[in-house]
Amino acid sequence: AWSIERPPGDTAGCTFCHTSSEERCSTCHQRHQFDPRVARRAEQCKTCHWGKDHRDWEAYDIGLHGVVYQVNKWKPEQFDFSKKLSDADYVGPTCQYCHIRGGHHNVQRFGTVYTSMGMSMADRGAPIWNEKRDRRVSVCDDCHSPRFAREQLQALDEAVKDAGLKYRETFKVAEDLLVDGVLDPMPKDLCPDWSGQHLWSLKIGAYHDGEAYGGKTGESGEFRMSNCTDVERLCFESVGYFQTYIYKGMAHGSWNDATYSDGSFGMDRWLVNVKQNASRARRLATLEKKVGITCQPEEFWKTGEWLDELTGPYIVKNHPGKTIFDLCPDPGWLDTHHAPAE
Repeated sequence: AWSIERPPGDTAGCTFCHTSSEERCSTCHQRHQFDPRVARRAEQCKTCHWGKDHRDWEAYDIGLHGVVYQVNKWKPEQFDFSKKLSDADYVGPTCQYCHIRGGHHNVQRFGTVYTSMGMSMADRGAPIWNEKRDRRVSVCDDCHSPRFAREQLQALDEAVKDAGLKYRETFKVAEDLLVDGVLDPMPKDLCPDWSGQHLWSLKIGAYHDGEAYGGKTGESGEFRMSNCTDVERLCFESVGYFQTYIYKGMAHGSWNDATYSDGSFGMDRWLVNVKQNASRARRLATLEKKVGITCQPEEFWKTGEWLDELTGPYIVKNHPGKTIFDLCPDPGWLDTHHAPAE
């Protein structure tokens, strides 16, 4: 959605990984070397797997396993990259050791539970995930006992559950502002989202309950990171960044990262910020009502030199009455219905 929403110059970091590098042998093996010794080093994953919303490298690097790797990686007797991934040749795990065990190149197969980078709410104890969790334990027990590995998974579960509580509270505060009509600005007061619509961005992939969210019942919101309210941005960062820090940190043995580095402490801050925003918005709305002021949203929310470069305004201007889903009629991944743009 970042790439779809914004001008190409804004999203070079997205398209570098998600187009030119994704699912190519040369991404990990390097085009001019194609040497397994190179592909087995953890740094090969660093180019793509780092950053606020997929904090894999940082979580690994500052976790216990990453430290073992960094201080020993130059010693062939500790990490023999000329040999296949085996506990006899590696004093600690690399990304490849855990995630492509036995040369299996489906990285997600040796994950914990892949749920949208940790942002999705899933019952990780459900039977559907048992096979994946058992597979994870089978990797850990090269060096640890199975009991120890399962305790770490339980700790991960508890951390993600706590994070979910914080996010649901953050989201509810924001949602109540919208439903009560005191979110400033409301979806209708913004330039169109990247689909060419005016539905509330935090109802991503979910069905709206009615017109309070900017659309009709059964219509879905789309991701919006540009030109949205501060409350929406804080909500997204809380789950998209900080909850991801918690999930990635706990999954990679980086417990400090899950707590201090904008993990659980970050979610605490953003929950307070959203509540503070809500308090001010409600007090201001009360005062305006009392003195008879009807506030009109500023024009800069709808148009501007940079805003006019976004995909939504482009669609509305050049294809009136259409949405991106009309122009791209077979997206495959959608099961929602969308309203025509104004």
